[in-house]
Amino acid sequence: MWPVGYTNPAMPCFMAAKSVAANMPRAGERGAYTEELFREDFPQFTSRIPAAEEGGQEEVKDLVPGKMLRNFICQANDSILPSRWGSMWQYAAGLYVAHFSALYLKTYAAGSESAAQAAAGADQTGVVKSAVMGDTSVSYDNSAVTAGTEKWGAWNATQYGSQLVTMARMVGMGGMFVL
Repeated sequence: MWPVGYTNPAMPCFMAAKSVAANMPRAGERGAYTEELFREDFPQFTSRIPAAEEGGQEEVKDLVPGKMLRNFICQANDSILPSRWGSMWQYAAGLYVAHFSALYLKTYAAGSESAAQAAAGADQTGVVKSAVMGDTSVSYDNSAVTAGTEKWGAWNATQYGSQLVTMARMVGMGGMFVL
């Protein structure tokens, strides 16, 4: 092969190609998604309060507490990397934040009177399967939610997560060979 102490001059090119083929992120790579982008991309997570006086500016209030929203955005920037997602990056990062924001809001309460009340907000519910009026009875079909957890965790619990998973399958397609 190569004499002892000799380095193949093509090795740096090979290693760079190997890194790209292995779909490995660049060292220190992060996204740059922001609260402002999220508000613009997903206005359904804000409340718009009309201006008190004519000519005044309306107030925009986030429905997700700021600390939680910043946490979800930080996670998206660590997980949804621009080098892998290309032109789909901004929308994918927004879907990530919207998914976790929706899950958060599903269980949100200003406070609870008991541990049982707090825990009840976290019950998994699916599509209504049947409903009866007399003596009130409702049953749910959780199969769509629970079947998805086998491979994709709770991503099927929201439309945002389902869209992100669909896009992730496209991003992750393609053959790879790594030594």
